[in-house]
Amino acid sequence: MVFAGVMLNRETDLRLVRAALRRSRVVALLGPRQSGKTTLARGLVPADSPNYFDLEEPESLARLNEPATALRPLKGLVVIDEIQRRPDLFPVLRVLADRRPLPARFLILGSAAPELLRQSAESLAGRIEIVPLEGFRLADLGARTQTRHWLRGGFPLAYTARTDPDSFVWRRQFLQTFLERDLPQLGSGVPAAALRRFWSMVAHYHGQIWNAAEPARALGVNESTVRRYLDLLTGVFMVRQLPPWFENMGKRQVKAPKVYVRDSGLLHALLGLGTVRELEHHPKVGASWEGYAVEEVLKAFAPDEAYFWATHNGAEIDLVLFKGGRRIGVECKRADAPAHTPSMRTALVDLKLDKLFVAYPGTRRYRLADRVEAVPLAELAGCT
Repeated sequence: MVFAGVMLNRETDLRLVRAALRRSRVVALLGPRQSGKTTLARGLVPADSPNYFDLEEPESLARLNEPATALRPLKGLVVIDEIQRRPDLFPVLRVLADRRPLPARFLILGSAAPELLRQSAESLAGRIEIVPLEGFRLADLGARTQTRHWLRGGFPLAYTARTDPDSFVWRRQFLQTFLERDLPQLGSGVPAAALRRFWSMVAHYHGQIWNAAEPARALGVNESTVRRYLDLLTGVFMVRQLPPWFENMGKRQVKAPKVYVRDSGLLHALLGLGTVRELEHHPKVGASWEGYAVEEVLKAFAPDEAYFWATHNGAEIDLVLFKGGRRIGVECKRADAPAHTPSMRTALVDLKLDKLFVAYPGTRRYRLADRVEAVPLAELAGCT
């Protein structure tokens, strides 16, 4: 698959989409603008096919003036790009997806927005499966690209830019365009300047337990407004709220989420970090790498549920993953040779973990203790 003239592998995401299409009559490929949704879809249905509709093109809009008439005769896979521009298509898709036998399946592409998700859930309940797409995975690119991928992030045009400064400029412009054009199109009524200040504050909270009171005071708004801002950025794949895991184990446990800017390249743009040298000398370098590792592990493991765990006594684990009935812990350490810690010992016992991995930037896998291993992030991410 070619992005900006560079041949790159997106077989993992293609496999996920194909599997979803085998299971479901309608599949929604959702992600932010410029994350590669259109390029991926055109690998399944060519852009010049009568089965491809791009709702940013006048010709496709004209073809869908009478949507039932246009879509009913089509067979095989039908792609509708930028579906958020025509939410009135959802009831039509419901009728077409209920035909027996089923002559066509539908792949719809769009940006995740609360209203879009609500409408699709209401109109296509039991018929639709959602596949998120968030840019390149480390596994798409290979272990040798880890530092570049961490600095620039996964947006295709940011990653494939000719130089680091070019990538940095693209990401800064993306932030501005996203706030001033994309979010208003998705129905956000928040002023772009206010949301930009808030997003920059989230970047400084990256990897920390969320406390709405502090940003609310700084912005001069109430806590419910701050929560609305945070939920908005979460709903469009820009921020991750990682929920806490807590059980009745006789310990005071943290019950507020941790927040991360999901794309490391956008995090660095918000922090004004354009080069690896600037990043390595910044006080958020450890938190940045933690968030990068968290995202890559979640993409690779695709867990049934994901949490972090922390107690008020200081014990903490970055990820608690539930997958196929197993409990897996992941601790993310930017260290040359991570060691076994008291927090890990506590987590193994209190959380009844089947396995605990320590993800780190190195290249050698080694045992730290019973059920505890230090594993290169690239290996956990599926590069090897």
